[in-house]
Amino acid sequence: MKRFFLAFVILGFTTVLFLGCHRGVVIEGGAEDTTQPEAMDQQATAPEDAEAGQTREDIEASLQTKKYPGIEGQVFESSMLGDIYFAFDRDDLGPEARAVLTKNAEFVLDFPKAEIQIEGHCDERGTSEYNLALGERRALSVRQYLVSLGVPAGRLSTISYGEELPADPRHDETAWAKNRRAHFVILSK
Repeated sequence: MKRFFLAFVILGFTTVLFLGCHRGVVIEGGAEDTTQPEAMDQQATAPEDAEAGQTREDIEASLQTKKYPGIEGQVFESSMLGDIYFAFDRDDLGPEARAVLTKNAEFVLDFPKAEIQIEGHCDERGTSEYNLALGERRALSVRQYLVSLGVPAGRLSTISYGEELPADPRHDETAWAKNRRAHFVILSK
């Protein structure tokens, strides 16, 4: 219980530290909402003439509304934004990660009003403090690479969840490999 409380306090401090006064950030628990949005806010939608075959309808069909701890308001996930996976205790990007990030950058550049949050995640090994710091380094590494591909830095924010939101809750190498990731969400205004 003490470990959970300490991790929650550190997560809250890290969120405030990294997002500063970013509108809508509060620390609160929340159940995941997986309902489909009726339509994405006009500010974060695709232009009618989107490149690479991505149309407004494609994007809207790929969106799912989510509710995350620490984020107030609508948050969208899209199957068109791929996750990046990391080796144990690493934050550097391999060739596969760069290829996925190139596609993610194209998506983001096609939709100039969308704001993207990059989440850094870790497996359960290591202390909560260490994993929060490693998650931060992972998210920042991804952000830096996207900026190098031409994505405006002002449209990208980062957050570290450390080990707190595992993609796979099991306790084996297969699960840990899924949990060492950077995940992308679209923040609406």
